[in-house]
Amino acid sequence: MKKQNKMIYRSFIIISFIIINGLILFGISQTLSFLNTGADRSMMLHIGVKNKQAYIPKVNWKDTINPARPIEKQTMGDIQKDYINSWYVRNVGYTTYDSLGIFDFYTESARENLIKSIEFNIENKVKVVSTTLNHNLALDFYSADGQLVVFEDQNVTSYTQFFKENELQFATKDISDYKIAMLLEDGFWRVRHIVKKPLSQPDTILQKKSTYVKGKKIIVDSSTYQIKGINYYPQKNPWNMFGDDFEIATIRKDLEIIKNAGLNTIRIFVPYEEFGKEYVKAEKLKKLKQVLDLAEDTKLKAVVTLFDFYGNYAIDDWTFTHRHAEQIVNAIKDHKALLAWDIKNEPNLDFESRRKETVLAWLTEMTHQVRSLDSIHPITIGWSSIESASLLSDKLDIISFHYYRDLENFSESFNTISSINKPLVLQEFGLSSNKGLWAPFGNSEKDQASYHEKFQKIIQKNELHYMSWTLYDFDNIPTEVVGRLPWRKNAQKHFGFIDSEGNKKDAFQFISY
Repeated sequence: MKKQNKMIYRSFIIISFIIINGLILFGISQTLSFLNTGADRSMMLHIGVKNKQAYIPKVNWKDTINPARPIEKQTMGDIQKDYINSWYVRNVGYTTYDSLGIFDFYTESARENLIKSIEFNIENKVKVVSTTLNHNLALDFYSADGQLVVFEDQNVTSYTQFFKENELQFATKDISDYKIAMLLEDGFWRVRHIVKKPLSQPDTILQKKSTYVKGKKIIVDSSTYQIKGINYYPQKNPWNMFGDDFEIATIRKDLEIIKNAGLNTIRIFVPYEEFGKEYVKAEKLKKLKQVLDLAEDTKLKAVVTLFDFYGNYAIDDWTFTHRHAEQIVNAIKDHKALLAWDIKNEPNLDFESRRKETVLAWLTEMTHQVRSLDSIHPITIGWSSIESASLLSDKLDIISFHYYRDLENFSESFNTISSINKPLVLQEFGLSSNKGLWAPFGNSEKDQASYHEKFQKIIQKNELHYMSWTLYDFDNIPTEVVGRLPWRKNAQKHFGFIDSEGNKKDAFQFISY
């Protein structure tokens, strides 16, 4: 018995020794792993996901010729990456009062003023939220020893909001030139000097416009174009037109119905996340082009609504939305079926949750961005109400608004914007024939027909451009569109001119005038 106890005791000591040594080795490995994380640039930048950029402004190298020493492509890439990251960490520092990243992308002398600025902002409860949107780099000097580079950054567009005690004081957009010197330290390029210069003049490119606005008229190929249109989704997959159920034959049949009904325009929607956000998916672009090809074949024009289901607007998200718009616009801007760009559907509904000033700032910048990519086609915004229609009217080519209220009050509301000397588009309107279990006092199909008959007379009287909502009744409404309440979903199902069985409703005879 004693011998057995002794064996148990020895076994316990050996196992304990192994466990303790294992824990010690694990602790050492974790310590070494933690120390090595200093080389992980994504952690320095506070980027939560590795290999995902947190900031992607447009960057072009205009000139890379250097008389002292040819600059290698890899070196150019390293300089560009560290330079752009220097802007990012500076913006993060001003927003969050965190100067950690500044130590990694600025030399000791350069970061001194930045840290003083951050300390000043903390003391005075000032917050600066900023981003840059594009950089045009031109090499001036690259030293023979490969340790110093001097270059210019021309026409840098930045947008900045200034807050005092979390209240927005003012916002500004700036376009400036910079002269930059960077040193290679510890394997990374750090900013040594950055000096603001007088602004250089960008090159001007003139384009002949085949589609443009003249007063309240839209001109297409030298002729006045009156929009008589409809918001379009296929019946089977509304709000998911470019998804797995994409059927080109169905869309062709629908566009023929629209054309034969006397209409000439469709409005279609590009969902931001579904299309890949900043990395637009090639297969989605292919489907979008196919729809435009069908529109051209059917002799229909298309208003393309960008950024559907997007709702961030935050300044640190701007470069992502720029890359998204850039890819969409460049892909289809030369298509003959394209009539106009609609920046965003009903963005004024986000004023309360996202701050009105921030939403309007993003819309202003995105309007400028789209126009810089395509100076030919008109630009509009799909406001959800007449009351918002005058917002940014000086920056838009076409004024678009939606109307779902009582028909009797339309003329009075419309008079508030009728003096705007730009084309006015009733971009969405309609009445749901949803009388039934969830709406015992709702409207019947005859009520719907009467509504459209009366509205078409108003449209003709005011010479309004119009696009009704919508071709079909739908069986399924996504929750993100109207929420989960069954009576709201049921109402949304019955706005169509054609019912869920494919039969034309009474209102179809008034789909056009």
